[in-house]
This record gives sequence, C-alpha cells and structure tokens, in this order.
Amino acid sequence: MESPSVVIVGGSLVGLSQALFLAQRGVDCVLVERHHGLSTHPRARGINPRTMELFRQAGVEPRLRAAESARALAGNSGVVMAETLASGEYRRLDQAYFMDTDTDFSEYTPVSWCLCHQDEAEPAIAARARELGADIRFGTEMTGFEQDDDGVTVTVRDLATGTVRTIRSRYLVAADGARSGVRERLGIGVAGPGTLSDFLNISFTADLREVLGARRFVICYLTALPVRAALLPVNNADRWLLHVECEPERAAAMSEEECRELVRAAVGVPDLKVTVEQAAPWAMAANVAETFRDGRVFLVGDAAHVMPPTGAFGSNTGVQDAHNLAWKLALALEDLAGPALLDSYDAERRPVATETVGQVVLRSKDRSRMTRGDAGGPAPVIRSDAELMFTYRYRSDAVIAGDTGAEPGSGETYGVGVRAPHLVFARPGERVDLLDLLGRDFVLLAGPAGISWTKAAADAAARCGVPVTAHRVTPALAEAVSGQGVLADPLGRFGEAFGVGPDGAVLIRPDGFVAWRAATAPEDPARHLTGALSRILHARTVPSLV
Repeated sequence: MESPSVVIVGGSLVGLSQALFLAQRGVDCVLVERHHGLSTHPRARGINPRTMELFRQAGVEPRLRAAESARALAGNSGVVMAETLASGEYRRLDQAYFMDTDTDFSEYTPVSWCLCHQDEAEPAIAARARELGADIRFGTEMTGFEQDDDGVTVTVRDLATGTVRTIRSRYLVAADGARSGVRERLGIGVAGPGTLSDFLNISFTADLREVLGARRFVICYLTALPVRAALLPVNNADRWLLHVECEPERAAAMSEEECRELVRAAVGVPDLKVTVEQAAPWAMAANVAETFRDGRVFLVGDAAHVMPPTGAFGSNTGVQDAHNLAWKLALALEDLAGPALLDSYDAERRPVATETVGQVVLRSKDRSRMTRGDAGGPAPVIRSDAELMFTYRYRSDAVIAGDTGAEPGSGETYGVGVRAPHLVFARPGERVDLLDLLGRDFVLLAGPAGISWTKAAADAAARCGVPVTAHRVTPALAEAVSGQGVLADPLGRFGEAFGVGPDGAVLIRPDGFVAWRAATAPEDPARHLTGALSRILHARTVPSLV
C-alpha cells in the first residue's frame, strides 16, 4: 500500500497549487485528478499580486510571466463598455474601489498582477510541483475514502486500465471543485445565496486585430446582445472568450452555429469568420462551506467557497487557502505542532472567504448595475481591492497572547495577525525585499540594538524544533557589512512599521503574517520567544528553558 503524507483530490489550479506548496516544504504528496490532462480552456486568468507573491516564493513566477497570454496581455488594463467591439468603447469603469491591473501596488508589494490564462498557468504550476517532488496523476479517480484517528485510507481507480489501488495517507485535501464529492461525502453544508445567474463560456478563434485597433482592455461588457455579455481577450489577436448569460437548458442545446452567431453579434461583424473551440456552461454562484475541516480532511478552493468572477478573487482566494494549509500540515507531519494548529486553518481562512464572497457579490451586483445604466452609486460597504488582497487580519489567541507590546486580547497594535508590510532592505550591492526573506521558515527581525535576539532565536528554534531565521535591522549599510544576518534599513521604516524600538523584535510566520512582537527586549528574550513560538505552534507542552 502506498503511504504518502497527503493525498490531494482535484488537479485544477488550486489542487496543483496545494501540491506545489506542500512539495516546496518537502512534504510527500500524491494528487489524483479524474480528467486525463490539464485544462484546455482559458478560464480564470487574473493572478493578483498577493497570489503572485506566493508563486514568486515557490519559484514559479518567471514561468507564469513568460506564458503566451501573460506576455500578450501585459499591457492590458481597464474594464470597459461598448455596444459591440466594432462600435468602439463608450464608457470605462473607474470606481474608487476598483484597482486596475496597471495600478501601482508598490505601497504593498514588489509584485504586480499577472494575466495568465488557466490553460497556461496550470502546466507551469504542475511542472514546478513535479520538480519539487509532487506525484501528480491524471486519469485517476478517487472512488472512496475512510478516515480514522491515525490517517485516511483512499481508494483510487486508474481510468485507463481500471486498476484499483488503496493509498494510506495522514491527511486528505479536497480541491475537487464547487460540486465537491469529498465535501458531500462528509455531509458538510454550504451557506450563502447560491446560484446568482447562469452563463455560457465560448472560447473561439477569430482575427479581431483590425476591429480591436490599439485598445487593450481586460474585459469589455457588450450591450448589443439581449442578455448580459462580455468579451475577454486571450492574446489581443485571434484567441478570445465570450461570456453570455444563458439558462442551463438553452446552453446545453446550443449549436456551434448559434455560438458563432453570438460571437458575430458581440463583435459587430456579421460575416466574421469564427471557429468555436469550446462552449462550457457555468453557474455564477456564491456560498461558503460550513467548515473547512473534518478530522483529517481539509477543503480548499471551490470545494470550500465559490464566488462570482468579478475582480478575480475566486481562484486567488483558493490558492491562498492552499498556502495557509501547506505550512501547517508540514509542521504537523513532523510532530512539531499540536493539533490546534491545523484547527487554525478553518479559524483563519473561513472568515476571509466569507468576507471575500460577500464583497465579490456586492461588486458583481454593482457591475451589473453599471452595465445596465442604472442610476445610483455603489454600495457604501464595498472595500477596495487592495484591502481585500493585503489587509485582512487573522485572529488567533495564540498570536495575540504572544504580543508583549499590546494590551492582552487586543491584537490590534501594529498589525499582529496581519500580513507583514512591504519593506525594502539593503545589503552591500543588493536590494532585499522583505517578501524574499519569507516563505519557508519563521523569521525574526530585530532592531539595531537587538543583538540578544540572534541567540534567542537560535535557542527558541532548538527547543521548539522549528527553524527560525534571525536578522538584525540597522539604519546604515556600513553596519550591514559587518556580519551575516544584518540588514540595512535605508528608509528607516522598520521600527515604525512593526511598532518596535531599537531593541525590540518581531516574529513572522512562514506565510508572511506577523505572529508576535516585543516592542522592547524583555529581561530574558529566549524565554519569551520560546513561549511565544510554542503558543503559535499550539505545542502540546512548552519546551523547558532550563
């Protein structure tokens, strides 16, 4: 019997990302996907800056940006409206809450949007995951699973040969989509408005360069059709997507010629030569699973939450689920964390998903209002895209209890529980983005007078069994030359950004979120840091400091 540590069910964007992030941490995993290969449909394509941060840390960012669609769409921006593509744009949506793909996000991150279509993103992610050791099996269907106190027994069938195998794993991750069979077998319900509308997604080829001209948009809403419709470029030339509102029964019965006529009506060229590549119906829905964990089984991506495509938050939220879960599973598998660390996956990610789904539904309704030309303004509770991407907070008793610089239970001071701010440090001849120091281990950053924290980090790491990389941040580059693990802070932002004094320190989790801080150095830094780290890990016992 095979015995990988983790089995992943579902080999689409989020499942592949789960395999990537686990393999990045040395976790042996098997991914099973019933389809015989990767998606050939250019579905989701907006990879937002936060998700690109994670792909950068996993070493896949260059491949995504090198993809054909990413290169072709690198200069595209804007959500526009037109009667048909040929009639020309007559309105551009520029609401304050909408931050476009060409928005300057440098306040938050050194990384930008990437418009890479799913049929090109998935091969890049899969290739990197395999390089790191992930076992990815297409044409393999999960037929059942049983969990017990020690693990999960998974039955799979090779669809080409009919061979049935049993795999015994410690954990199972369900990335099997909105109609998740795993979620249904567990009896986990969903809450939310459900299906909001039904669409037909038509992937087609037609040379539209002359009609398009110099315009380079992300999406163009079209008013000539009697139903809601939108045109999306795949390469700004001959590959395109058309979304058309369409009842499921109508979509199932629609002929190829009818699809071509819809494309011609949308483009505004009656005799346009069109090749329909694929027509796929889909439901625009919104809901969140009632729990993201059942024993040793975890839900990620659409299995955990679905939302409208407005703003491209769906797949991005799913990839971030997978990243949050990966480092926690890695520590649990090494018996370096208590069971409650895995509980924190649901406690942290489900509120984020619930808030994101609510916000995306508001955006979707507002987008529909604007395309219909309705009077009035957006809902006052719509938050900016940057807020949703970068400023949500994880609330955890373990995190808050370890924050010696805040009132007990508040956790509000200087962002404990939030993503670490974007800072730029320096070493001789080198720019160092804080982002690039994160992603693998816990990282401790200490102020210029915090020399004692380097030894404290080594002691805490040894006692808790987890790596902690320590850096001392100094104001001048000359000091950074003097030793390893010393960074210069030329803009002098470190202390203010984290709320620490010259001898204080901050501890950042492997996923880049602030876990703990000490505004000033306590009498025994090693004791405080070890206690904080053990609480963050939900360790069964606090390591001895004797």
